Amino acid sequence: MSTLRFKAVEEAFKKKAVEVKAPSKLVSDYYGKYVFSTTVMAKYLSKETVKAITNAIENGAKLTRSVADDVAAGMKMWAIELGATHYTHWFQPLTDGTAQKHDAFIDYVNGPGENVIEEFTGKLLAQQEPDASSFPTGGSRSTFEARGYTAWDPSSPAFVFDDTLIIPTIFISYKDGELLDMKGPLLKALTAVDKAATAVAQYFDPNVKKVYSYLGWEQEYFLIDDGLFATRPDIVLTGRTLLGHESAKNQQLEDHYFGSIPTRVTAFMKDLEFEGYKYGIPLKTRHNEVAPNQFELAPIYNETNLAVDQNLLIMSIMKKISRRHGFRVLLHEKPFAGINGSGKHNNWSLGTDTGVGLLTPGKTPQENLQFITFLVNILMAVYKHNALLKASIMTAQNAHRLGANEAPPAIISVFLGENLSRVLEDIENSTSEKAIIMADKKIAKLDISHIPEVFLDNTDRNRTSPFAFTGNRFEFRAVGSSASCSSGMTALNAAVAAQLIEFKKEVDARIEKGASQEKALFEVIKEYIIESKDIHFDGNNYSEEWKALAKQRGLDCETCAPKIFKAYTTPESKAMFKLTNVLTEKELEMRNEVKWETYTKKIQIEARVLGDLAINHIIPIAARYQSLLLDNILKIKSIYSGKEAEELIALDKSLVEQIAKHVSEIKKNVDEMVDARRKINPMEDGYKKALAYHDNVLKYFDTIRYHADKLELIIDDELWSLPKYRELLFIR
Repeated sequence: MSTLRFKAVEEAFKKKAVEVKAPSKLVSDYYGKYVFSTTVMAKYLSKETVKAITNAIENGAKLTRSVADDVAAGMKMWAIELGATHYTHWFQPLTDGTAQKHDAFIDYVNGPGENVIEEFTGKLLAQQEPDASSFPTGGSRSTFEARGYTAWDPSSPAFVFDDTLIIPTIFISYKDGELLDMKGPLLKALTAVDKAATAVAQYFDPNVKKVYSYLGWEQEYFLIDDGLFATRPDIVLTGRTLLGHESAKNQQLEDHYFGSIPTRVTAFMKDLEFEGYKYGIPLKTRHNEVAPNQFELAPIYNETNLAVDQNLLIMSIMKKISRRHGFRVLLHEKPFAGINGSGKHNNWSLGTDTGVGLLTPGKTPQENLQFITFLVNILMAVYKHNALLKASIMTAQNAHRLGANEAPPAIISVFLGENLSRVLEDIENSTSEKAIIMADKKIAKLDISHIPEVFLDNTDRNRTSPFAFTGNRFEFRAVGSSASCSSGMTALNAAVAAQLIEFKKEVDARIEKGASQEKALFEVIKEYIIESKDIHFDGNNYSEEWKALAKQRGLDCETCAPKIFKAYTTPESKAMFKLTNVLTEKELEMRNEVKWETYTKKIQIEARVLGDLAINHIIPIAARYQSLLLDNILKIKSIYSGKEAEELIALDKSLVEQIAKHVSEIKKNVDEMVDARRKINPMEDGYKKALAYHDNVLKYFDTIRYHADKLELIIDDELWSLPKYRELLFIR
């Protein structure tokens, strides 16, 4: 009997919901308790220092060392009061995660001696020097060039986590100052879209001084019992099940979706929310997702840079809190075959410092012209850079999810909905004289002005679309659950910024030639609507017809991850990132090398784990059961003979033959997979190596799994050592 598996199952069934004591105060009373917010700053810093920090955040003003010293002193005092003994620069290397090195506050009072003091200066706050040699750099730096700098990002508030003051930073190379992280490019992209969008918004309101990019993420995840987790080496090492037959019941009844939340899970969610609020994360929504043991949480939207930090932090908090409740969180995009995977929808919008949502349809013709202007420019940006946007969210993990019937296909298109599509068609088919009626110099009335309020919030949701308009924002649905939002948000904001720069140039050129502002805007918008029509699709993105149509339209239909990554280094991408000053050509090439290397290592690790499970778990168990069957056959033959014996042993003989066939196929394919890896591993070219793993190693996974899963159905349940899907997904 597989005692470890059954013991884990038995213990899982015994577990009860952990008691979670709700804070005695209102959420608003302890919200942001561990965050060095502007409100907290006012208590620990001088008015002049707070003003300098605000100016740096809002206007990009440089911070002096004296200001940094003042901030460090106040930050240290606040952190120590909360029990902090260490500090760290928290950064986002090219791994989709975060990194940190903790240092204690203590230092000698007057050189080496017996007495120490808690010290934290502006120099330590502003810049640190972690060892950068082991982080992925895309071959841009040798191992002996280990130095890298982290630089404080004052726009992301510091916070205290456990006993450590966490300071959000960017990460750059010592040698050439190249960006080695995901936060630096994001900040540059946000600066670019702010500048470009502000210039366009001033056509409609000269008082606009700043445009903000907003993000509201929706985090999907699975929870499984930690005892069952520990007995599945594939989940422990890769985050997903490499083997396992579907449960007889999975999600086909859709009875889990939006259903009553299990009590153990409810306790976890409450605990997570209470903890998240202390870090200023405005968690708003929680519910069951479609697949069994799949759930979702979502906050109120926030400024994009801060929202990205909060998502990375909540993923860490989720893992910590889940252990307290006897769970493990699975963030892999496809942890279980045959049921829905997990995404992280990125709800993205733009808004002005005057409080206007640039993607919110208005109530006046002027407001609607502004809305249409930004909407159509976003269509153009997505049309021009659809391959890049796909590359920005593609990973080895997300490749399992995209294209399945629970996630968008690996083709980027835009959904607008029936009413908004009709609006664009009306503009496309109108003449400038008919479409624009000059009321006065500041107001332009479109011939569709009689329906300004009709298409408010009446846009349907198209869950098959990777980039859908949902009323006052776009939902970038293709982002993976385990990924950082930084990559997708950097590509999207940079692409939109570049497009708005081009738009303003074209409009201003027409104005210089004598066209009115309204006429110039309309003419360019009309041209863009026609040019970007191929990216617009409101139908079923899962259909084979759409795949054929998308190819005819010239959209990027590539499904091979290593090839998809090449979109970062096309001439169009290089030009766009250069125009917006987000990433240099060298930084783009470096990132591609990192993506290929990461992809290769992910598949390599999975291949090793799969081979180990097959040879050391599945085949020995199959042999043991086969031996029991053979023993039974011999015993029957010792008692019976002739036709009677053959009839009695027929089933056992059939099972023995089936087991032999499946074991033989598993061994053959594992050997071939190992041999393929040995041939590929010496390759030095990152792209060719990743492509070889995709073409020559990954192809064995499904075959090995097929035969192993067939054995799971044959072999005595008491012998099977790995927890089955029915146990992983339905023990709550």
